[in-house]
Amino acid sequence: MAVERKDFGQLSDGSRVSLYTITNARGESVSLTDYGASVVSLLVHDRQGALRDIVLGCDDAPAYERQTACLGGVPGRHANRIARGRFVLNGKTYQLAINNGENHLHGGPTGFHRRLWRAAVGENSLTFTRLSCDGEEGYPGNLLVSVRYTFDDECRLGIHYQALCDQDTVINLTNHSYFNLDGEDSGSVEGQHLQIFADSFAENDAGCLPTGRIVSLDSEEGAPFDFKEPTEIGKRLHEENIHLKNGSGYDHNYLLKKQPDGLCARAYSRSSGILLECRTSEPGMQLYTGNFLSTSNIVGKGGKSYPAHAAVCLETQFFPDTPNHPEFPGGFTSPGEMYHYTTEYRFHL
Repeated sequence: MAVERKDFGQLSDGSRVSLYTITNARGESVSLTDYGASVVSLLVHDRQGALRDIVLGCDDAPAYERQTACLGGVPGRHANRIARGRFVLNGKTYQLAINNGENHLHGGPTGFHRRLWRAAVGENSLTFTRLSCDGEEGYPGNLLVSVRYTFDDECRLGIHYQALCDQDTVINLTNHSYFNLDGEDSGSVEGQHLQIFADSFAENDAGCLPTGRIVSLDSEEGAPFDFKEPTEIGKRLHEENIHLKNGSGYDHNYLLKKQPDGLCARAYSRSSGILLECRTSEPGMQLYTGNFLSTSNIVGKGGKSYPAHAAVCLETQFFPDTPNHPEFPGGFTSPGEMYHYTTEYRFHL
């Protein structure tokens, strides 16, 4: 299986960035960049046999550096929010960089999605690695992290995360791809269908931080978040609901049910016929409907802009603000302990 490399432009500090493309036997492909270990494009066949690019992105590295939506990137060291950028570990208080109101988001202003990674090409894979040094954005410990992408003839995009640290630290990695199964230039995803294998989600406050309260999807307040059966994404998106108001739409962590094969979500477009299945070993998934795409300084592919709700993100993860919620699972690693997990996105008709 071919892996091709080409120049992707230059960052403001003069660093050159590369774009790598893995193409399968059916002509489908994924393109990845070493800036942010990001997914740039994903070309898959629709029911007519045509290739559609189903992830939002930009045409070059300078555009990625300017945008603030974390398009396709791997945020870290801790994806999602940490309240006031502060946590206590082993009796010591750590203060992280603040970049989202009064909170810390996606690893800070120069999180992993804003760093240049080292790339190693495999037969049908690409592995990105970097060393996050002790004190980077306020985090403790030297963390060696790798993200390996695989893409095969069954149109399965695997993402394999590993990290090892020389101190106790917090960690929570994910991928922030924005999916639109009709194509990245097709507008809103509100008419596309979504199914999530979960019975509850974590309540957020007005700053999109978890309160610690878990809301059942069977309750009246949780009803707009009920995707237990395939449901149009936009069906209840604009309802009067305090949780939707706090997120300006869907921007919430679902507590995933344990499935034998790790299946956590499905998305489907009746127009293109493309079905996405997401599998993971993580306990949570952030559903985000691109509520702030239009204000994220994005110059998209072909110079286009992306409106709000032009995509959906299915971010497998530990829960937001885990370091400040001992009742939440995971989110920490110790010296000699390998942090690792896998997420797979599979596309078929």
